Amino acid sequence: MRLRFIGIDPETGKNGSPTAWVDPDTADIVIQSYIADAETRAQCVANSAPGHAEGIPDHETVVRVPARLVPVLREACDAAERAQL
Repeated sequence: MRLRFIGIDPETGKNGSPTAWVDPDTADIVIQSYIADAETRAQCVANSAPGHAEGIPDHETVVRVPARLVPVLREACDAAERAQL
């Protein structure tokens, strides 16, 4: 598997670098970003879909993606769709 780099947070500095890649074989989008704080995680649990299991499984986490990365994610979504063709 070789991930295709899509883009990085345009305001990245020394404190982090939210980034997006696409796996051209599976069209999965891979995101590097900030692990959500306890309050955000609690809100995710409190506002989950009806019938959805409560809590966040040990094998998953919640990632907060800065809004300024949205254009990069749009590009990643487009690349993922093209990979499925």
